[in-house]
Amino acid sequence: MKGIILSGGSGTRLYPLTVSFSKQLMPVYDKPMIYYPLTTLMLAGIREVLVITTPQDRHAFERLLGDGSKWGMSIRYAEQAEPRGIAEAFIIGERFIDNNPVCLILGDNIFYGDGLIRQLERVVTLKTGAHIFGYFVKNPRRYGVVAFDEMQNVISIEEKPEHPKSPYAVTGIYFYDGTVVKKAQSLKPSGRGELEITDINNLYLRDGKLTVSLFGRGIAWLDTGTHESLLEAGNFIQIIEKRQGLKIGCPEEIAFRKGFISPDELHELIKPLATTEYGLYLSRIVRQL
Repeated sequence: MKGIILSGGSGTRLYPLTVSFSKQLMPVYDKPMIYYPLTTLMLAGIREVLVITTPQDRHAFERLLGDGSKWGMSIRYAEQAEPRGIAEAFIIGERFIDNNPVCLILGDNIFYGDGLIRQLERVVTLKTGAHIFGYFVKNPRRYGVVAFDEMQNVISIEEKPEHPKSPYAVTGIYFYDGTVVKKAQSLKPSGRGELEITDINNLYLRDGKLTVSLFGRGIAWLDTGTHESLLEAGNFIQIIEKRQGLKIGCPEEIAFRKGFISPDELHELIKPLATTEYGLYLSRIVRQL
């Protein structure tokens, strides 16, 4: 399976922070925001990734992530000139997807918690259909909402409904088979002028090929699209890392633990970071070998 990180958009909710700086390059405590969705894909075992960003921000992402080879990955780039909706990512990424199953994750979403890896590794084997995740939220009107019948079968998915049928929001990570490109190409823009990911999900639901899992209380889902949520995410990461002594969203560590890179390759990555807290953390991992 391949992966796409959608890191476009104008970031207007974070104005004026995003006037000259991409939201997904901003720090969430001690790492750039994009490290978190990137490492989520890595935890799922995905090694081929397409980063979709704006023309003006592309060079900054390339400078930060490179081609991915240092982490045993392949990272490519594409541009979304205007924010025309999440579903446009599949049209932009058509050649990259090449009829393969694909996981799309939003560049400002953070996932963390017990059982997350097991859920991702189970879904990443998807060959046909689509799989999304629901998450209990206090105010579902802000999100796409998935509703179930008494047998826990999905009956509807609505985008930001005025009267939600359930408290379960659709999170910003989606798994689809290779037909998602044609489905995206068949969409018409919504009233917001965007190609809606909810419409993609409803096409799979109509065909009886959509499955949904619910993230439980042990998993945190953070959307960092506002000033308040960006601060909360940074505080969350800082608290967990301080108490556990383990880093969240560290691509060097995950690449090593997943077998993407060797111990010798990890040593090489540490050398230019040797005097930094980040480098010292990676050095402790090496000493544990």
